[in-house]
Amino acid sequence: MDILALITVLVVFGTALVGLAIICWTIVKLVGAGTTRSASVEEARMLQEIHRGLTRMEERVEALETLLFDKDAGGRQ
Repeated sequence: MDILALITVLVVFGTALVGLAIICWTIVKLVGAGTTRSASVEEARMLQEIHRGLTRMEERVEALETLLFDKDAGGRQ
């Protein structure tokens, strides 16, 4: 397996794993804390920011994959 492809796979799965951990941690905090209304509004805002950040990260990873695979495909032709 090409080293760049391996790095790309590790980044994608690492990002997914970190995102899942953050979401699980947030859910545990929400369920266990018996939050007030202002706290739940703040936590909802945090979740939205996390979601936007993960979406942007996913787009960047896809762009990197495209660059790597296009470069790899161009070199083999």
